[in-house]
Amino acid sequence: MRGALAGRAIFVGVAVLALVVMPLLLEPFRLGLLAKYLCYAIVALGIGLAWGQGGMLTLGQGVFFGLGGYAMGMYLKLNDAGGDLPDFMVWSGVDRLPALWEPFRNPIFAIAAVLVVPAAVAVALGILVFRQRVRGAYFAILTQALAAAMVILLVGQQGLTGGTNGLTNFFDFFGHDVAAEETQRGLYIVVAVVLGVLYLAAWQLVRSRFGRLLLAVRDGEDRVRFLGYNPATVKTITFAISAAMAGIAGALFVPVVGIISPALLGVVPSLELVVAVAVGGRYTLAGAVLGAVVMGYAKTYFSEELPAAWLYLQGALFILVISLAPKGIVGLLRRRGHEFA
Repeated sequence: MRGALAGRAIFVGVAVLALVVMPLLLEPFRLGLLAKYLCYAIVALGIGLAWGQGGMLTLGQGVFFGLGGYAMGMYLKLNDAGGDLPDFMVWSGVDRLPALWEPFRNPIFAIAAVLVVPAAVAVALGILVFRQRVRGAYFAILTQALAAAMVILLVGQQGLTGGTNGLTNFFDFFGHDVAAEETQRGLYIVVAVVLGVLYLAAWQLVRSRFGRLLLAVRDGEDRVRFLGYNPATVKTITFAISAAMAGIAGALFVPVVGIISPALLGVVPSLELVVAVAVGGRYTLAGAVLGAVVMGYAKTYFSEELPAAWLYLQGALFILVISLAPKGIVGLLRRRGHEFA
């Protein structure tokens, strides 16, 4: 009971810090960076759910992040263009809007696609993979290959996806100037609230009967199968939820940062998110979120101060955490008596 109360108090404290204190203390540029870190934290939350709670090491969350981001980006580009073609299509020699783009004129369709498309891809992949009892390193390699294939596909479709440059130069976000300081501040609040809501939903899921079954699948999949449950169904549902979270993060990332491109959803960005979750502590949802924010800040700081050394520092940090604190930052805090949800 004491631990639960402490966890709630910490959550409320972090919420006040994020929603009240940070907007007052940080200048617009730094607040925008924090909004970007929180977008990554949403993806990390899904990885923590799939990997930390379900034992599914997914190295391709960038795919689902990109699907959500491109869905939102397509709507924004069409909205900015009015009835004309998006600018990159004109430069690429496209003379007619592709049929794939037509439904994204509707904002409701675009928002629905942010959730449905990543989840549907995850369900299809889960049905194909988990029923064949593919797991462990094989599943990780498969998701990594999916991320690499996705990048190749996007880069090769210049007239459809913007190619290497992706989608950028957004001006209007549901009636608001994307570049305006008030809009960016409002977007930060939206991202923070969405992260909080998704965290509470994931927290409730982990503590439900389904969550206990998910932990059982992680720790003893064969035993769960012998008890009459289907681990493939449990893992597919969880994988789809984590994919939907990544899609939401991608959709929010687009107006916050102003771009979505293949470079943001390939193998390397996906691996960086997994490293962040491991650093924060993959066995707790709070650890996944904390790791994403800490690693995002560290990447920005060291890229500004020691640009040539960041990758080495990132690798060294990952090795140190895995060797000395396999349960991450949150694991260390728990050793010292602190309670995290």
